[in-house]
Amino acid sequence: MNWTIEAICTGKAVPFNGAEKSAFAKQPQPGPLKINAEGFEIDEQADRKVHGGPEMAVHLYPLDHHEFWLGALMGHELLDEPGAFGSNLVVRGIDETQVHIGDRFRLGRALLEISQARQPCWKIEHRFQRKGMVAMIIDTAKSGWYFRVVEKGIAEAGDALELVEIGHEGWTVERAFKTLFSPSSSKEELAELSQLERLSPGHKARAAKRAGL
Repeated sequence: MNWTIEAICTGKAVPFNGAEKSAFAKQPQPGPLKINAEGFEIDEQADRKVHGGPEMAVHLYPLDHHEFWLGALMGHELLDEPGAFGSNLVVRGIDETQVHIGDRFRLGRALLEISQARQPCWKIEHRFQRKGMVAMIIDTAKSGWYFRVVEKGIAEAGDALELVEIGHEGWTVERAFKTLFSPSSSKEELAELSQLERLSPGHKARAAKRAGL
């Protein structure tokens, strides 16, 4: 199974909220791009404590979700931009219900592995200047996800994102997100989530804490 990469987007850290910087806004880039252990070589993250690093190297926010947000926000000019939600990879026809924690994908010469769902934060609402978006993401599990880089490589728009290995079968990104962020999740399910080998350490720790482990 594979999907076509319509664009690869990267960003530079620029003023975002007063003196605070962010590279949230990402734009399509031409030509082959290098993918290193911490993502695309020319991509930046302003706050390295909560963004970027090897467990959040490459972000994919499904392009099909833009249609949902057009309705939810009653239109918004930012939704014309493929990297409006900070996504590095612009892909149609894929979402959180179809992929699992630990799934591996070949992208160009690189090999990527899904490490965790994306945790929504205030920057989404600040960028769009709309309140309530974080709550809607939690309610709908339209979170997007992050990849870690298993093998470095080069990729460009037009390449296939090819599924080459299923990770933790039964643990879709949607299920992992709902389990981690829903207040009604059972301790048993949280404990199981915390033991997934390919889940990022940060999300393992959060699931374990909520499970009381």
